[in-house]
Amino acid sequence: MAHMCRQITGSAASCAGWVGIIVATATNDWVRTCDYTVATCVRMEELGSQGLWAECVISTALYHCVTLDQILTLPAYVQTSRALMICACLLGLPSMLLVLMSMPCVRLQNDTSAIKQRRARVGGVLVILMAVCGIISTIWYPIGAHQDEGLMSFGFSLYAGWVGAALCLLGGSMILCCHGTDPGTPSRENSFYYSRQRGTAMPLDPPANHAKSAHV
Repeated sequence: MAHMCRQITGSAASCAGWVGIIVATATNDWVRTCDYTVATCVRMEELGSQGLWAECVISTALYHCVTLDQILTLPAYVQTSRALMICACLLGLPSMLLVLMSMPCVRLQNDTSAIKQRRARVGGVLVILMAVCGIISTIWYPIGAHQDEGLMSFGFSLYAGWVGAALCLLGGSMILCCHGTDPGTPSRENSFYYSRQRGTAMPLDPPANHAKSAHV
């Protein structure tokens, strides 16, 4: 029961983390920048918002965004963050499918506990890779933005990426920790048979020895 609870909790955390990474990748509110001092920007009520795909100007009377479509002229931290976040989003689909097919309540044809464990381990590794990609990009991007221009604060997208990466790391670790055997598939080493002559339960022997003991 504890094995199933850990696996379900890890799967739910991984799925929620994947959603957070997708939200962070799709939105453009990673960092808030300021061309002047912080006090001047607050007084002018004009901030710049940057993301992976666009740069925006936010003010009380204006909200204008410019798409970052010049790929070759973009800074290295933007290009790398784009690649890592896209990889994280793409890794989410196979990892969620593997984790789902390794759940105790899901039965496929010719399924065994060893196959389910293998699926769970591969899915957990992919989820942790998602977390690593998200952590690297969400840490590198604000550092690069701060070096290029004045970084004022973090945006909503960056927080979503941090939370998503943390949930993926937690969920993947919990999935990898679930190495217990499937209680619905007892192993032969732990099986017992009842002997009428002796009246005691004894370990299950190979069929030949079992047949020999029945004639004694």
